Amino acid sequence: MSENAELTFSQSVDKMIERALQVMDIEEGQALALRSCDSVIQVRFPVNIKGRIEVFTGWRAVHSTHRLPAKGGIRYAPYVDQDEVEALAALMTYKCAIVDVPFGGSKGALLIDPRNYNREELQLITRRFTLELIRKGFLSPSTNVPAPDVGTGQREMAWIADTYKHLHPEDVNALACVTGKPVHLGGIRGRTEATGRGVQYTIQEFFRHADGVEQANMTPGLEGKEIVVQGLGNVGYHATKFLSEEDGAKIIGVIERDGYIHDPDGINIEALYRHIVEHHTIKGYSDGKFHEDGKKALEMECDILIPAALEAQITNENADRIKAKLIVEAANGPVTYQADQILNKKGIAILPDAYVNAGGVTVSYFEWIRNLSHIRFGRMQRRNEEMRNHQYCAMLEEITGTKISDLAKEKISKGANEIDIVRSGLEDTMRQAFQEIREIWLANDKITDYRTAAYVLAVGKISKSYIDIGVY
Repeated sequence: MSENAELTFSQSVDKMIERALQVMDIEEGQALALRSCDSVIQVRFPVNIKGRIEVFTGWRAVHSTHRLPAKGGIRYAPYVDQDEVEALAALMTYKCAIVDVPFGGSKGALLIDPRNYNREELQLITRRFTLELIRKGFLSPSTNVPAPDVGTGQREMAWIADTYKHLHPEDVNALACVTGKPVHLGGIRGRTEATGRGVQYTIQEFFRHADGVEQANMTPGLEGKEIVVQGLGNVGYHATKFLSEEDGAKIIGVIERDGYIHDPDGINIEALYRHIVEHHTIKGYSDGKFHEDGKKALEMECDILIPAALEAQITNENADRIKAKLIVEAANGPVTYQADQILNKKGIAILPDAYVNAGGVTVSYFEWIRNLSHIRFGRMQRRNEEMRNHQYCAMLEEITGTKISDLAKEKISKGANEIDIVRSGLEDTMRQAFQEIREIWLANDKITDYRTAAYVLAVGKISKSYIDIGVY
């Protein structure tokens, strides 16, 4: 391989981990154990589609079982391979460690273009894939729990849960075999938006630290900051919607597979998303200017660039032309190892994927706990909280002699429902993790970027777990 040749996804992740290990006092054997993928299975299975037998190929990789269950999404895509699945499983291990979610890392994929199949056909394929994973011991509430990823969503997770439940009717925790389910089938409120909401909380926390903002050559505050996003799927849509509507940021560019929309005055994300849902393209959107070369938009001048699509979008070929001041990796592996080195030399701050998109697994953890406890969050205490808050309002009015308005009283008295609790837990998780990453960076002169600090944090926690259980 030539010096400038791009590494594979798993090689890129491995190199980034090596960089973190170089600043840590980790014995060579321990380092090898931390990087190794525990197990990976490839399955091939036939399905009768329209009277013709088609054979599908799928994978499930488990990177680490230092905590159980192992956790990670299942993606449906026409480009996946084993290398990608193993790399994503490794990222899940580090991701869970960074945000203190007690799971090991796993990932699954099916080599398929879901756009080529109707609902009934996808259900047959999903249920058969699920059966293969269960038979091989790669799907269970206690050992391996999937979630949605690229090309999958609540619908596929419901099919997986139902298939497992029918095979294990005696398992009272059967619904916990998968997360990201519809709410009425054991899912949790706030899971669909979780990864995008986590991106928002990440950026908010970044702007709370004046030294980091100044180091990235930006002014304080999110208000008016210009953002370019690649990918207006679930993650990109929710992240930019929240950032523009709640924080006053300006989305000036949206990149999709067929090109990009640019509007220096700001794009209405909700309107553009509805256009994409209706027409399956960003072409023809009435506001902003359409351009065909979507990859070129990554090089647009902006404050924040959010790659929220696929891996290896910023490489050694285009890294030198990136003009964003801050890159927030909402997708998995959007910046290659070589590109990461170039961007660091340019002084561009990068918030790494292993931390940024951990909102999904965090809320998946909440859903898993909800399924094991068999009760909706807030159900037992919400009315009690409201009653006590009403009493506090009454006491305050009596002490001060001032009547509290009905609107203020309603806000003060409101008890937390499930989505309030989920969002509160997610925000606390993302803020705490960012602060831990900063502390490690500031405490070690050898660390010069957020990614290395995040991996040092993850490796330290995982290594301690291995030591505690006597693996080494």
